[in-house]
Amino acid sequence: MGSSSGQGSSYDLSFKILLIGDSGVGKSSLLVSFISSSVDDLAPTIGVDFKIKQLTVGGKRLKLTVWDTAGQERFRTLTSSYYRGAQGIILVYDVTRRETFTNLSDVWAKEVELYSTNQDCVKMLVGNKVDRESERAVSREEGIALAKEHGCMFLECSAKTRENVEQCFEELALKIMEVPSLLEEGSTVVKRNILKQKPEYQAPPSGGCCS
Repeated sequence: MGSSSGQGSSYDLSFKILLIGDSGVGKSSLLVSFISSSVDDLAPTIGVDFKIKQLTVGGKRLKLTVWDTAGQERFRTLTSSYYRGAQGIILVYDVTRRETFTNLSDVWAKEVELYSTNQDCVKMLVGNKVDRESERAVSREEGIALAKEHGCMFLECSAKTRENVEQCFEELALKIMEVPSLLEEGSTVVKRNILKQKPEYQAPPSGGCCS
């Protein structure tokens, strides 16, 4: 179900990031824009999809596993499992559709409180589709105010033009790295993977002649 960009296990930290918000706000477009630099017309995500991106932020090589979730009610049964162990959550709304903004407080913030297993989880509020400025229904000031109310970071972006898309993920990752417990979790995942791989590399060389 997931695809990856820049494979290999040469990374220092591994973090799980969630994208949540109403259906149609552009969560999948944000993710595709971040992973591959191009966004075509995307079909709605059915259930959950994830993608992996490796990048260097703050001098550290990171592996981000970004989970994209369906905003439709009927897939809500998946919630508790995908919230488990997430170090970062991006709450996305569409700046041209006011109801997607009000639902962040009415639905999504409550869901994060209910299901997030990580007390220190870093949250970011993202207003997408700023390329459609003439249709704007939510002001930047309102976005900043809501982010402050819920203790979130804040950014506006456009998945279509890629404005601020990389910044969303990079700034979130930098903030996660400032939280000692999350930093520890991120490095534990890497250590576990290295331990799993070790036996392959410890096989004694065959036909050695010298003692």
